[in-house]
Amino acid sequence: MRLIIEKMSIKALGGGSGLVAILVGELLMAAPATAAPISYLDEATPGVKLSGRASSEIQWRGESRRDDSLPVYQYLLLNLRDFDEKSEEKYRFQAYGRLADDLANEDDTVKSRLYYAYFEKQGVFDKIDFRLGRQFIAVTAGASLMDGLAFDYHPADSLTVSLFGGGDVAFYSGYNAKDTIMGGEIRGRFADQALAAGLSYVQRREESDLATELIGADFDYGFRQLLNLYGEIQYDYLGDRVSYGLAGFNYHRSDTWGLRTEYLYSLPVFSASSIYSVFAVSKYQEMMAEFNYYLGAGLRGFGRYSRELYEDFSDTDVFEAGIEKIRTDRFSGYLSGVWRRAGDEGQDLHGVRLRAAWLFTDRLQGGIGAEIDVLERRLDEFEDDTYSTRYWTDFTARLRRNLTLQGRLERAESSGFWGYQNRGTLRLNVTF
Repeated sequence: MRLIIEKMSIKALGGGSGLVAILVGELLMAAPATAAPISYLDEATPGVKLSGRASSEIQWRGESRRDDSLPVYQYLLLNLRDFDEKSEEKYRFQAYGRLADDLANEDDTVKSRLYYAYFEKQGVFDKIDFRLGRQFIAVTAGASLMDGLAFDYHPADSLTVSLFGGGDVAFYSGYNAKDTIMGGEIRGRFADQALAAGLSYVQRREESDLATELIGADFDYGFRQLLNLYGEIQYDYLGDRVSYGLAGFNYHRSDTWGLRTEYLYSLPVFSASSIYSVFAVSKYQEMMAEFNYYLGAGLRGFGRYSRELYEDFSDTDVFEAGIEKIRTDRFSGYLSGVWRRAGDEGQDLHGVRLRAAWLFTDRLQGGIGAEIDVLERRLDEFEDDTYSTRYWTDFTARLRRNLTLQGRLERAESSGFWGYQNRGTLRLNVTF
């Protein structure tokens, strides 16, 4: 039996069978980029200051594979900061979570979550920062939500030594006090600040038994404001193999054009206690090159080529070229053509991506978008949500200075995989 995990929208972070990527996805979907930002203080004054955001959301989901569902969510983000008489921060407390329920009682994955809640203190003995509580840990050797303690020690301005440990939080498999995570990282800047590099280690235990041991290293070198060379590598110590690798360069010397190339290598890492750990796994590789040409006034043209390399399927070539307009006045959007050549696997596609948004007033923006015959995959613990066509329309209305309303209607479909899904979302954000 051979297993394959295909390319996802989130870079592989190592460990488990995709759970980390799911948790990252939960965080990203819980706080979309269009949501109103947290209001931070421009000038610190003595005392405790509270800011944050409350978001109320209702969704309607209609799918070909299950009955309609009606999830409702209440998100709350809190940022509590205490300042002394010198306007220096004494400590900080941050928390983010949600209450959730499906009013139709159809989707059992709609659950309440505590994404993070931790106490943070910086500058202890002028060299130590620490965080205590539920927090997101992300280093090249792996990533997870952790209930525990993390230290950052700064022996010099250009060097940081980090240590962390605690309970390994798993939303989907349930919380167990014997599931733990520990590790650390050394990170610094060298060669007159031109080189940033790090070395990290992460160990997980399940039911007190050793589950994974991963070692990671990364670097980013900027050469004379001409280009950046960067890379990451992750080594599975228990499996005695490289589990993830990324290498690339980004040329950015010219004001009118830029070039970026990357090579990606990914091999699934399963827990030593999992039955999947004894099966052979298939690696995924990708080579990519992207050319950008800046036309001025927030306008750029681009061309991208990717070659996806599989062990069990035909290799695939993906070409995309188009134009993008960043909003400088009223209009923003993009338009591109996508050609996917997958050989004899029946996934050859000739598609288009488009997005158009218009700022009608200072308080109202609306937009439409579509991805037609463009293959996209989202793999999670339960199913493969793969689609080839998607349409949507959305709006953002600023009702008051601290109050915004967002709405979105979307249809995604793929007859060759799982049918269709219709989704409607309405979200009210209040910042304070």
